[in-house]
Amino acid sequence: MKRLGTDTYRLSLAWPRVLPGGDGPVNDAGLDFYDRLVDGLLDAGITPSVTAYHWDLPQALQDRGGWAERETAEHFAAYASVVAGRLGDRVTQWATLNEPLCSAWIGHLEGRMAPGITDLTTAVRASYHLLLAHGLATQAIRAAAPGAQIGLVTNHSTVAAASTRSEDIAAAARLDGHINRWWLDPVYGRGFPADMREVYGVELPERPGDLDTIAAPLDWHGLNYYFPATVTDDPQGPAPYAREIRLPDVPRTGLDWQIDADGLEALLMRLTDDYGVGRIYVTENGSAFPDSRNADGSVHDPERTGYLEQHVAACARAVRKGAPLAGYYAWSLLDNFEWAYGYEPRFGLIHVDYPTQTRTIKSSGHRYAEIIAAHRQAHG
Repeated sequence: MKRLGTDTYRLSLAWPRVLPGGDGPVNDAGLDFYDRLVDGLLDAGITPSVTAYHWDLPQALQDRGGWAERETAEHFAAYASVVAGRLGDRVTQWATLNEPLCSAWIGHLEGRMAPGITDLTTAVRASYHLLLAHGLATQAIRAAAPGAQIGLVTNHSTVAAASTRSEDIAAAARLDGHINRWWLDPVYGRGFPADMREVYGVELPERPGDLDTIAAPLDWHGLNYYFPATVTDDPQGPAPYAREIRLPDVPRTGLDWQIDADGLEALLMRLTDDYGVGRIYVTENGSAFPDSRNADGSVHDPERTGYLEQHVAACARAVRKGAPLAGYYAWSLLDNFEWAYGYEPRFGLIHVDYPTQTRTIKSSGHRYAEIIAAHRQAHG
């Protein structure tokens, strides 16, 4: 990271490493690990940005119902208090959750991620308790670390209808509600969207005061962006009854994700104009391609380099339009374990040879260093 010139590093804590039972005794060795990591970053002149939850729920809590139960949100707030109390003397930037959409919809509705459930009622309850956990943890972190700058990291896509048919236009509105408004409206004081409540048809486990807790004022918002969505009406499918279609003849990543840098610009402006967010970070943005090391040991990845350049340029356009963008984090520093995808997709700016753990900066990483150096020279 020092060689690349990065001045901040985003890391996620593992709840089971700190509180293996979800509640109860604290594992001091787990906290010691994060002490060493934070101190190492600071010693290198790199500011840590810490996310408290990145999908790894302690199994004991899942056995008791997981995110479908309110107690999980309450236990999360207690865990957030523990980690903020330990690290808050050195860490000032905190995010409560990473991509609650994935935890709720992909984990409980689509079943493609942990805990592998396909039930709409469970998924909606999980979505509610995840946002409640965010609000409760915001309070807990502020109490434990009064100087903390707190945000929420959400992933979003621009949504377009596949045709001008009224059914497809309505489907696009539903998908926008599902992946965008459901996660932003409550956080910014608008409550859960009425149209999506009707689409889901699931009673929310609301209690008085919850919406105020969820809408606790934030210091920043983190946007994760990878691809846009084009949809058609799918009345026989699962909620939100909108099926994404694959557009032909458009650039794609190695994971078959459509590449559209304009979508990042549009989402930055939506957060700025529609939600009045005062400080934004692009907390994840990147691409997977099948990299390999050359005979001389180098890794040449022109496709990822192009992706990076296009999306950083989209950030610049948004800034010129007034977006309060405070930073950009590429996903990811290293090739890594990508959840249900395993080790096959490589997102890193640095190549990892898994058998030997040899790390090699890819050409995209060198280009990233050039962009950072040029920006620093121009802006200080």
